[in-house]
Amino acid sequence: MASIAIGDDRGHGGRAVNHELPLVPFIDFLLCLIAFLLVTAVWSQMARLSANAMVPGQPDLEPTEPQRTLHLELRSPERFQLVWRDGATVVDTIDVARRAVPIGDQGDYKYPELAQALEREWTRRGVHRAPTDLARDRVVLHVGNAVAFEEMAAVLDAIHEPARSVTARGMISSVPAFSAAFAVD
Repeated sequence: MASIAIGDDRGHGGRAVNHELPLVPFIDFLLCLIAFLLVTAVWSQMARLSANAMVPGQPDLEPTEPQRTLHLELRSPERFQLVWRDGATVVDTIDVARRAVPIGDQGDYKYPELAQALEREWTRRGVHRAPTDLARDRVVLHVGNAVAFEEMAAVLDAIHEPARSVTARGMISSVPAFSAAFAVD
């Protein structure tokens, strides 16, 4: 505890002039307040968005060309629609009959016509063909909410059926030509 003494207590008659003040808790409170303000000052710096007025952009950056992707639409019950796009530009559209072929007696089925069409399209327009290129072409699936799980599994199997050879670390292996991604519609 700290105390404040202003002189002699004798002869003042009424109340005491010397008081004891609890300075240690007050100093602890001030240190906590300073730490809080320092931390929030850092957070306010992180919330800033750096912007400049360099129009149309930084001159040293090259514009990237849009990646060619294949979009597979499952909205029609009669057909699949394959749409090649370069960014937002539609390059080609192919319709494939939606005929399921049952396999086994478990109720499973597959789409061989879709797999053949995907194989043809990858051979015709696939981007990643070099044996040393480990990337795969992308198929973006546009699926409605009413598509059953079995049907979705059969479509994914058809997407992974076209294969290509890849050389990595001196070994040649066969990998699917496409990777699948789901669209947010």
